[in-house]
Amino acid sequence: MPTARVVAVAHGSPARSAGILPGDEILSVNGEAVRDVIRYQLQADEPAVELELRRGGLEQLVLVEKPAGTPLGLELDSAVFDQVRTCDNHCPFCFIHQLPKGMRRSLYLKDDDYRLSFLYGNFTTLTRFTEADLERVVSEGLGPLYVSIHATDPMLRAKLLRNRRGATSLRWLGALLDAGIEVHGQIVVCPGINDGDALDDTLLGILDRFHALATVGVVPLGVSDHTSEAEMRPHTRREATEVIDTVHAWQTRFRAAVGRRLVFAADEYYLMAGRPFPHLEDYESIPQHENGIGMARTFEAEVLDAVAGRTVASTGTRPGFFAWVDGAPAQGYRAHRTPSGGAITPATSPASGVTIITGEYGGQVLSPLVPELAKVADTRIRLAPVPNRFFGGNIGVTGLLTGEDVAKVLAPIPLEERCLLPDVVLSDDRFLDGWTLDDLPRPVEVVATDGVSLVAALRP
Repeated sequence: MPTARVVAVAHGSPARSAGILPGDEILSVNGEAVRDVIRYQLQADEPAVELELRRGGLEQLVLVEKPAGTPLGLELDSAVFDQVRTCDNHCPFCFIHQLPKGMRRSLYLKDDDYRLSFLYGNFTTLTRFTEADLERVVSEGLGPLYVSIHATDPMLRAKLLRNRRGATSLRWLGALLDAGIEVHGQIVVCPGINDGDALDDTLLGILDRFHALATVGVVPLGVSDHTSEAEMRPHTRREATEVIDTVHAWQTRFRAAVGRRLVFAADEYYLMAGRPFPHLEDYESIPQHENGIGMARTFEAEVLDAVAGRTVASTGTRPGFFAWVDGAPAQGYRAHRTPSGGAITPATSPASGVTIITGEYGGQVLSPLVPELAKVADTRIRLAPVPNRFFGGNIGVTGLLTGEDVAKVLAPIPLEERCLLPDVVLSDDRFLDGWTLDDLPRPVEVVATDGVSLVAALRP
């Protein structure tokens, strides 16, 4: 029987009043042996919640009465209580296959679980999806989901996934869309394999069969120094330009056919091609922000609005890569991945300047905004883009920075200078390589990875 272990009980919560303690194991909720936090949350929203617990080897029943929809106040040790459904594809571009040896074991777990797609926005290929899964998704309305498409040609998709079920598993995507489930798609473009005419063919297949998709993100593959796949290589500038031109051409076709752009290119493509980002409104509702699509324009708009004193909602704390690995949502389905929630650690003394730590791509996005940020801070602003030597290759996104690489950039910075570190590099207060903030050679201030929070951190 799957169990969930309680790691924290909120002060003043119904669970605290009922005597539930950290370390208790939840065996069932309202008589149901729940297998994940999704079912747990649905049951826990009831006004009367009967929990079967195990404490010190003894089992007991606890009844919690509360207003309907009021959280129990429990933080659980994982999002999935039974076994995570692992991925049986062998995609040559898979980043998990490119991880160096010696990292913590949890990072090497390659999932293909629709529940983690719903909970955290992980992309699933649907090659392990079943009729029972479809029934549950539809009956419980588990959307949005995020599906890796890569190609709509059956043989090409099977080749890219290195799984013969890749040729047929998109039938589940059609079934989900027919049932009215919101689904966002992704195409990881591998130069010489599914770009060019193949990308055109894939987008035509989406128009023909899957035009009910909410959005489709076209993203470049990441190639680290640790890849063993000889045919996987970064895009050239010309190839990046061609992908952008293809996406723009298909946006026009989709707008004519279905009334919206539907497909969008990742920000990385514009940086690689040296092309300006589209206008913010061209991204429509920016639902794939966390997939690096429209992130740069969103950040720019947040900074400029905050500098001008206009009220604007921030995008808030972003979870970063492998976010789901190290913990479960505290309440509801999503939660901050750092205990501080991206809060600012105040400077302890007046600063002679401010250094903003970022990735190499982040440095290109932030650079035009430095004059505006300096006005707010009333001091010198310096960017410190961190080369990703840990992964190497073409890895330039901020969310994949490690403590070891950040430390090399921090070491020469004078202690009297403030250093701001985006929270996207942390998961459960750890970098991907296991380093913590205490391992860094000097203090830093952790700031939520959005423009509003950055401006707030810079104001005197």
